[in-house]
Amino acid sequence: MNDVLDREQDRRHPLKAARPIASGALKVSTATAAAVLLAGGALAGAFLLGFPFLLVAVAYVALQFAYSAFLKHVVILDVLTIAAGFTLRAVAGGAAIMVPVSNWLVLCTSLGALFLALSKRRHELVLLADVAMEHRRILGDYSPYLLDQMISVVTASTLIAYAFYTISPETTQKFGTPLLSLTLPITTRVVIGFRLIEAPAAGSTCIVDVPPGFGAVVPGKRHYAGSQVDKDSDESGDRS
Repeated sequence: MNDVLDREQDRRHPLKAARPIASGALKVSTATAAAVLLAGGALAGAFLLGFPFLLVAVAYVALQFAYSAFLKHVVILDVLTIAAGFTLRAVAGGAAIMVPVSNWLVLCTSLGALFLALSKRRHELVLLADVAMEHRRILGDYSPYLLDQMISVVTASTLIAYAFYTISPETTQKFGTPLLSLTLPITTRVVIGFRLIEAPAAGSTCIVDVPPGFGAVVPGKRHYAGSQVDKDSDESGDRS
């Protein structure tokens, strides 16, 4: 539904203009009908997986419609909503298999998703430059400097949360080892490496070659602005 509502703005975007609805390849009526049918079918399937999963699914669908309708136009709440969508997916996994969801999972997922959402906003702002507000009005309330500051805070918070998770008594007892903290350097490199890949120079389409050693995390190829950041964040907040 978000692509339906944003089709006019997407037509002025150098990358999103090629999307089926924005380009005219898919009719608005067809997309709307498909969205309603898929949402209904998804909720029906969620019911079969149990009431807890159904509650999370209903909350997720409601969140996506709220984001598409008005939350994406409210500064800060827009990125928090995207992050909440990722977090609900993680919670849904626990509800589907009837296992308790760890507070650490919720915390680390929320912070990681907020990092992605803020990175997406910065990417859009830098890529579109002077015409950013024509595509998304909320971008006028952000600046690269503000987003860089917010990303720095969230990046540090994410790594600190993960570090505390690895050394918590609950984690040590569950995994039967105190050595999980040895994964912290890997996590740090992944998070900071994503930041290096995501942060394009103004006016540049190609971001950067993937640094050596990231093959296990990111395919060894050139990454282009709008390819991965847009895709991941759109799936959590922009698409429904």
